[in-house]
Amino acid sequence: MVADIAYLQQSQQQISQLEALFQRQREAFRANPMPSAEQRIQWLKSLRELLFTEQDALIAAISQDFSNRSADETRLAEIMPSLHGIHYSAKRLKKWMRPSRRGVGLAFQPASAKVVYQPLGVVGVIVPWNYPLFLAIGPLVGALAAGNRVMIKMSESTPATSQLVKDLLARIFPEDLVAVALGEAEVGVAFSRLPFDHLLFTGATSIGKHVMRAAAENLTPVTLELGGKSPAIVSADVPLADAAERIAFGKTLNAGQTCVAPDYVLVPEDRVDGFVEAYRQAVKGFYPQLTDNPDYTAIINERQLGRLKGYLADAEAKGARLVPLFPEAQGRRLPHTVVLNATDDMKLMQEEIFGPLLPVVPYRNIDDAFSYINDRPRPLALYYFGYGRSEQQRVLNETHSGGVCLNDTLLHVAQDDMPFGGVGPSGMGHYHGHEGFLTFSKAKGVFIKQRFNAAKLIYPPYGKAIQKLVFKLFVR
Repeated sequence: MVADIAYLQQSQQQISQLEALFQRQREAFRANPMPSAEQRIQWLKSLRELLFTEQDALIAAISQDFSNRSADETRLAEIMPSLHGIHYSAKRLKKWMRPSRRGVGLAFQPASAKVVYQPLGVVGVIVPWNYPLFLAIGPLVGALAAGNRVMIKMSESTPATSQLVKDLLARIFPEDLVAVALGEAEVGVAFSRLPFDHLLFTGATSIGKHVMRAAAENLTPVTLELGGKSPAIVSADVPLADAAERIAFGKTLNAGQTCVAPDYVLVPEDRVDGFVEAYRQAVKGFYPQLTDNPDYTAIINERQLGRLKGYLADAEAKGARLVPLFPEAQGRRLPHTVVLNATDDMKLMQEEIFGPLLPVVPYRNIDDAFSYINDRPRPLALYYFGYGRSEQQRVLNETHSGGVCLNDTLLHVAQDDMPFGGVGPSGMGHYHGHEGFLTFSKAKGVFIKQRFNAAKLIYPPYGKAIQKLVFKLFVR
């Protein structure tokens, strides 16, 4: 009981601090509502230098939270894209900030028009546990580039990383510019209820609904980066070794705990056995064994590990054939498993897997594969493996997803010159690069007229000859 009271008091104190921080950021924004390009670029450069200097500490903290996270995976999937994203935005920021000239119709001359890109104000960012650095830094870069103040809610599932990110950002940014909030679920709920000028959430679809509902109370616009069951399609003629190796990379990175990881694979029914063997060889080539292998990332916590083991038990009980690719397990390193004969009544075919389990679903022809995908909620990513240009185009035309890779997995997310975002149940809105700048800016239309006012010719009273002439010329 004493512990419960202390926990509630701590949560309430954190929530009060959140509200005070929000007010401080709002006041600071009002005092400087349009930071210069030079100031924003300096913010980004300071952030880049910090991440580069402290990368070893960040790698160690993330590995601590996972019990083992491959250092190279953290460099590849968190440090490197964060550094590149900052550089990309800083280099192009002045161009993005320039007002864009727009045309004015003849009937409204003499006048001019332009769109100016104005900071929104205070932006909220809710960060998940699977990539706690990259998914904090990416939105932060877009929000700072657009000239905003930023509050970040880190995940309670990554306590070491969350505390380190808070401490590091406090070195280079005052809290009225960038603030990091820690705390359990109650703090996250309170965070989503703050009247932000924009709120970006990355995480599960089920939680995204609650976040959007809370934001709606304040009419806060949201960007939701969710997930879903991202399919991979193996064509009838692609070399199986090519497809299997690239799918294996996408599925084994971070032990499959990636929102755009291939969730299941559609394979021609006469190629299933060949694909499974090619996939086994690819995964075993990456990870010859699990025990004491620093390259094989563990599952984040016991709750997630139990969820994944429950999926396997449920699938096996309902008739699936499990093909473990490793005989051993160590700690939370869950062995990679292929699942055959998966059916829709199994939990792993209903929920996003988010782990090293790969259902292989046979199909008869490409139309059946498209139907299988289109009968289900629209995914965050879709992967197609086949070198025929006509079928590639059919994939693009006849399916919907947040993004697509042709003959690869995951790497579309790392392209700074492309937007990233979901569609329908996999999310809404975009960020990264220029799209991030636009998401966190108000594109404000400005119509400009000076001393001479030709519009007075159409002012009331109506029925004058000049008005009739205007209607004759322009109402057509």
